[in-house]
Amino acid sequence: MPKAFFYMHKSDRRLMLALLAVAAVVVAAIGIAGGKGRPDADAVAVPSDSARQQSAPLLTAPDAADAAASEVTASAAAERFAFDPNTADSAELRRLGLSSYIAGNIMRYRAAGGVFTTKADFARLYGLTVKEYRELEPYISIGADYRPAASLFPQRAAHHRAQPMHAASRDTSLQTTASAMPTQRTSFKLQPGETIDLATADTTTLMRIPGIGPYYARRIAEYGQRLGGYVSIDQLDEIDDFPSEAKQYITLSQPRQHRININSATLQQLRRHPYINFYMARAITDYRRQHGPITSLSDLRLLQPFTDEDIRRIEPYIDY
Repeated sequence: MPKAFFYMHKSDRRLMLALLAVAAVVVAAIGIAGGKGRPDADAVAVPSDSARQQSAPLLTAPDAADAAASEVTASAAAERFAFDPNTADSAELRRLGLSSYIAGNIMRYRAAGGVFTTKADFARLYGLTVKEYRELEPYISIGADYRPAASLFPQRAAHHRAQPMHAASRDTSLQTTASAMPTQRTSFKLQPGETIDLATADTTTLMRIPGIGPYYARRIAEYGQRLGGYVSIDQLDEIDDFPSEAKQYITLSQPRQHRININSATLQQLRRHPYINFYMARAITDYRRQHGPITSLSDLRLLQPFTDEDIRRIEPYIDY
């Protein structure tokens, strides 16, 4: 306060203070009215931390709800039609009512070279429930190309059918058979130094190899069919847990392989081969679409999925 204020009369000082108070009230009222009419831009643009925390769930909750709703909708709108789990694409699998997770498992299994040979193979799919399998089982149709090769050959009939015979001849027949059995059983397996030709051997011949029974004989035949024919006996080592000591009884004099026309085969036909996975097959079809026919394996060296080892392995099975 200026010194003149204190020399004023008491009544004048009161009047001065009253005027100052009124002026202060008027200024405050003007400030409040202006604040309501034009809010501070910064206060509106930058919400507080608590406001962010409260608004965050509102942004994420609908997304989670939509994802769950889409799964329920897919299940409710499931269609039923015949399908081959070896060739059905992800869209078809989703139309069947399978979740995106299970459809992804199927695609990854096939990309790694897996094949569904029976309906039981599909039942072993990770994440598939009993209810889902039972609903889909009647519609599973395994293509003929994916069935075990052994199914091409009907089970051989017994060598001798039971025929009525007289007692005397029956006794003689039983004695003859009994005496012959030890000799047949002993000579069934190959002896050291004996070999069979892998290119022409069937499952019965393969079972003559020491250490090879019905299981491995079937696996050898099936893998040879998937390859398109063996070009080396070392390819037998690619069969899981194959007894390598059995290779000493096997030769391959004249390899017979079925070649794939790399310029006309579809993606599905390419990926059926054990040496060509899904990514390789897609790279081949993409290259054909963008650059035209493949003229040599050198073209494949330009494609990212292929290594020199991959090209060496598939070379005997490729035709242009």
